[in-house]
Amino acid sequence: MLFNSLSFALFLPTVFLLYWFVINKNLKLQNILLLAASYYFYACWDWRFLFLLLFSTVLDYVTGLKMQDASKENEKKFWFWLSIIVNLGFLGFFKYYNFFIESFADLLHHFGFNVAIWTLKIILPVGISFYTFHGLSYVIDIYKNRIKAERNLVDYALFVSYFPLLVAGPIERATHLLPQLKKKRVFNTDKAIDGLYQIIWGLFKKMVIADSCATYANEIFEKYDTANSLTLFMGAVYFSFQIYGDFSGYSDIALGTSKLFGIDLLRNFNYPYFSRDIAEFWRRWHISLSSWFKDYLYIPLGGSRGGNRMRIRNTFIIFLVSGFWHGANWTFIIWGLLNAFYIMPSILMKTNRENIDIVAAGRKLPNFREFSQMIITFFLTMMAWVFFRSETVIKALVYLKNLFSFNFSGGIAYLSIERYSVELLLILGGFLFVEWISREREHPFFGRFTILKLILALLFIIILGVYSQITDFIYFQF
Repeated sequence: MLFNSLSFALFLPTVFLLYWFVINKNLKLQNILLLAASYYFYACWDWRFLFLLLFSTVLDYVTGLKMQDASKENEKKFWFWLSIIVNLGFLGFFKYYNFFIESFADLLHHFGFNVAIWTLKIILPVGISFYTFHGLSYVIDIYKNRIKAERNLVDYALFVSYFPLLVAGPIERATHLLPQLKKKRVFNTDKAIDGLYQIIWGLFKKMVIADSCATYANEIFEKYDTANSLTLFMGAVYFSFQIYGDFSGYSDIALGTSKLFGIDLLRNFNYPYFSRDIAEFWRRWHISLSSWFKDYLYIPLGGSRGGNRMRIRNTFIIFLVSGFWHGANWTFIIWGLLNAFYIMPSILMKTNRENIDIVAAGRKLPNFREFSQMIITFFLTMMAWVFFRSETVIKALVYLKNLFSFNFSGGIAYLSIERYSVELLLILGGFLFVEWISREREHPFFGRFTILKLILALLFIIILGVYSQITDFIYFQF
């Protein structure tokens, strides 16, 4: 069930009406309704994987209680490592089994050994990387005595499988979400309206920006070996906006949907393409994952303590794992390592915490230095996205080789064959302008509700949405 589908347009109002107008006086029933809706939402993808979600939920629920009630440290460690190994084992099997087998066979072939390998036709369960990380953070927080184990199974199951965030995040923390699930929620008109506006903005980013850019990016990346430099440059630009509109659009819809039920989720994007360096970019892009790796991997490894050697090692580990988390392909690993190289100068010179505030705060325009920094940061990010988008490392390298061949013959030939290419460039320019003037707010529609504003927003999406096709969200595959 896609957020941008008719089925979700029917599903969401039904749950909303039952939640606020039928069982609004009973918190327990509200949570049961949300849990049932979440399981139905997930079953619409593939009901068979619902059992995997249930198993993961019960495993972490039980291990949490066992750790909480353990009388000896060894007993507590046993349950902790059982949960970690089983969770990562399932994630590794479904996501990385074929990758490791095929990579091993390729290595042997490189040394002259041809072996027959057996691979499974494994279907990757939607959202497994996200709900696995929900459970892992919960178990780790209990083990570190940061939180107490949740004894209400319904509340814990809802924390893991809450449908707005179930399949593509944001990656929530038990310390943030569980207290909201246990507290009675009162309907707040302003919050609900704000949530509705955020959903509309998310739909615009997905249906108009991401899906329209995908039309161009897909075809250009298919012509990676024949297109000229300008065309390949535009392909990288289009994919940069596609993945941003796609993933941040999903996050906006998720946060807005959750606000309709009186529940706040962690913010996942904060205008990352206005970043002045790579460190700032990663504080503004996929915030919930970046902070998860920081808290549960980077700091336990020693963080920035111990001098440059430890900072370099831990930084590369974080980005290597981040790349691997995104997918079982060497392209993602290189994408992660490339970002590690990008951020290394600021780590070594200890300037990675310089750009904390919003760029050009209180001003209409950035100064020349800020503008130059944003352009350079976007360009570096865009080059890394080429690896993220390409099917293989070889294709990515050929793409970049041809991009930097400075072959300008024929101009941007690709744009001349599409009926609405100029319109899309104008839309992207307008999109950047709206984001820029809204960068100090959570989303552009923030403000007083008016029926006219709502109607105009919906018409805007409908009219411009004719240029795109309904597609899955990119991060569903992760």
